[in-house]
Amino acid sequence: MKKIMVLVLVCFIISHHPLKAQYYYYNNKYYDNAVVFELGVGGGVMNSLTDLGGKAGTGKNFIKDLRWKTAKPSYGAYFAATYNDVVTARLEATFGQVAGYDSILKPVASSTFGRYERNLSFKSKISEFSLTLEVHPLFFKTYDDDPPRLSPYLMGGVGYFSFDPQAQLNGQWYSLQPLRLEGQGFAEYPDREPYKLSQVNFLAGLGLRYELNSMFRMRLELVHRILKTDYLDDVSTGYIDANLFYNYLSANQAAIAQKLYYRRPELIPMDALPFDEQRGDQTDNDSYFTIQFKIGMMLGRQRR
Repeated sequence: MKKIMVLVLVCFIISHHPLKAQYYYYNNKYYDNAVVFELGVGGGVMNSLTDLGGKAGTGKNFIKDLRWKTAKPSYGAYFAATYNDVVTARLEATFGQVAGYDSILKPVASSTFGRYERNLSFKSKISEFSLTLEVHPLFFKTYDDDPPRLSPYLMGGVGYFSFDPQAQLNGQWYSLQPLRLEGQGFAEYPDREPYKLSQVNFLAGLGLRYELNSMFRMRLELVHRILKTDYLDDVSTGYIDANLFYNYLSANQAAIAQKLYYRRPELIPMDALPFDEQRGDQTDNDSYFTIQFKIGMMLGRQRR
């Protein structure tokens, strides 16, 4: 946090020093300082790639298993500092929700190798705070006048996000992490550590920036989040011995956990409880992404 505050302070100091303008801004009324600031808001959709849901087959990697039906609204706000239109440092808050459910596979159930019958689902609110850098290749050269209004860019950064996977049972939503449905923290499963609900993530994305006028600019961005956890949906490894829940949870929690960790009997009554069978795929971590339209107000363009 100290590094972020220092960065913002440096940008502020630079912007208030007398600097020679790089060029007049599209007309003879405004010109850019070396550093200009931007305050904006954005909105769009958020979606995730997890063990639940997906498409036909055994489950594919990355975008091949994406279902747009699970996309949810997202929104946010940001503050940015841009140096000579080439590099932008941005602080941003993003909020949204992700979800996944095996029932989406019903039309292709015969080809999902038990994924539809697994019958698991989740939803989770996401709150994220990030620091990112943008690079605008078109501005590697200097323009004496008429700089391009449309600028594609690459971006990357680091964030800190919180999540809370939940599932519904008999009309009530339950947070799944405290129930330790895959034996996280149980002595019988020493390789399954409890996961934290607030973690660091890494951002990578593409964007288009368009200068509307001297005061406003728009952005369209696709930003992917790389996570260090496979438990965004609370599903990762295998089923456990259901009797162990009573050794680690309260009687009430254990009873709920037994119903939520294995939900195949809701589709196939009297189905036998599994033990040590695959529940998720721990070879790939979960991820989520946003597609957002943003509009920002410029601060620091000076009138002639």
